[in-house]
Amino acid sequence: MNGFRWLAAAVLIVHLSFILWVIFGGLLTRGRRWFAGVHIASLFYAITLELAQWECPLTAVEQEFLRRAGAEAYEGDFLIHYLEAVIYPDIPFEWLRWSAVAVCLFNLWIYARRAKAG
Repeated sequence: MNGFRWLAAAVLIVHLSFILWVIFGGLLTRGRRWFAGVHIASLFYAITLELAQWECPLTAVEQEFLRRAGAEAYEGDFLIHYLEAVIYPDIPFEWLRWSAVAVCLFNLWIYARRAKAG
């Protein structure tokens, strides 16, 4: 495996870690205001990417590393390429997008409830 394949794999791991952070980060932030702030910023970033239909920079970096490694880089969205066929077969991309936004909004709702509770 050449260096660019390793870099593509590293970016993939970072990308998956970010997605898991967005989904489950709220579980790690209770009582940690600074950490919660980072998670809330991550949620807004994820919502913005999804609603604006912007490509995640990590996707572009991974695809470039794959091309430089001589592999065929996938086209399109990270979620479609890696997750849809395994987890969400035959589900329209718009459903994936709105599901991602719903997960982020749910996390923000949890933060609002925590703030209200004191």
